[in-house]
Amino acid sequence: MKLLRKSIWVLVLVLSVVVTSAQTTIKTGAEQTEKYLPLLKGKRVAIVANQTSIIGKTSLVDSLKSLGINVVKIFGPEHGFRGTASAGAIVSDSIDAKTGIREISLYGKKSKPSKADLGDVDLVIFDIQDVGARFYTYINLLAKVMESCAENNRELLIFDRPNPNGYCVDGPILDMKLKSGIGMFPIPITHGMTIGELAQMYNGEGWLANLIKCKIRVIPVANYTHDLEYELPVAPSPNLNTQQAILLYPSVCLFEGTIISQGRGTHFPFTVLGNPDLKGKYEFTFTPVSIKGMSETPLHQNKVCYGLDLRKFDTREFRKTGQINLKWLIEMYQAYPFKEKFFDYKQSNQMGNFDKLAGVVSLREQIIAGKSEKEIRQSWEPGLTNFKKMHTKYLLYP
Repeated sequence: MKLLRKSIWVLVLVLSVVVTSAQTTIKTGAEQTEKYLPLLKGKRVAIVANQTSIIGKTSLVDSLKSLGINVVKIFGPEHGFRGTASAGAIVSDSIDAKTGIREISLYGKKSKPSKADLGDVDLVIFDIQDVGARFYTYINLLAKVMESCAENNRELLIFDRPNPNGYCVDGPILDMKLKSGIGMFPIPITHGMTIGELAQMYNGEGWLANLIKCKIRVIPVANYTHDLEYELPVAPSPNLNTQQAILLYPSVCLFEGTIISQGRGTHFPFTVLGNPDLKGKYEFTFTPVSIKGMSETPLHQNKVCYGLDLRKFDTREFRKTGQINLKWLIEMYQAYPFKEKFFDYKQSNQMGNFDKLAGVVSLREQIIAGKSEKEIRQSWEPGLTNFKKMHTKYLLYP
């Protein structure tokens, strides 16, 4: 009888876990059509979107069109609306072949919608998947779109999505003297916020141009907390094509400002690190080549690179520590034989200089001086702690 009662309790517990799991299935803002379709009826709608803007497996634009919503314009970011342009490639205005809707590029001649662009628009939707790093440019696009909507008295409807690195708030706070296209606001490398939360912070902290404030409405993610693991259903950009790359990105992207390849020109970018000059110091090798739509002129093209294979690195380590990895940066600098070339981004022909990626000059200086990880992290205070306190005002999720 005792064994039977124990078995029943075990079954109850199992069923409880299953039911709880089913009840807490994450639903993105876009998937909760019942919350926003009434807001779109009779409106001329413009959508800021890319390949991650989906309901189920279908493009948000295609879905809203099929539901009778009057989508008059698409604003496309870096990589374009369908996500096929290479990193850094200028994207031109076009007509979307599938829907016939005019697509206006915000990654070319302009960085935000003009007054004319919004002349025939009643409401703008922003729905793009972010990955939680300061140098991932979609959070800057968000600010530009907010400014444009505020300047032209248009409401911005934000369909929120989970941040796959949302559990991590770490890194130096951006020195605004280094403000650039890969860092616009005084936030750390990993900010631990969703697009909807960031929008609230931009407004609340007065960070938009001329202290302007945008009228926003956020459709929050259902059943989400920042500690939940979230695997992206669609690659957010051509070179972040695996979940492993997305979780490594906040740590590995710093190498974009160095002479070290992060695997652009392979089919596993942002999961490996290497350089031809490290021969004899590492056994693992990879050879970057030109790959259309990903990296057409990668660093160290057609040269064998020696270095680290991070494809099987246990990314749960980031959750345990709540920190980005600095050890690889310290290790690779110490291993590289030509120290004067290490941070020479002009020779590396990569995306940007190291100081702008780091957000501070001091990180490069500390690596060169041989400072320990502990000493480097101490220099991020009190800025990092102050940000952690400040950003809680704008969080939508526990």
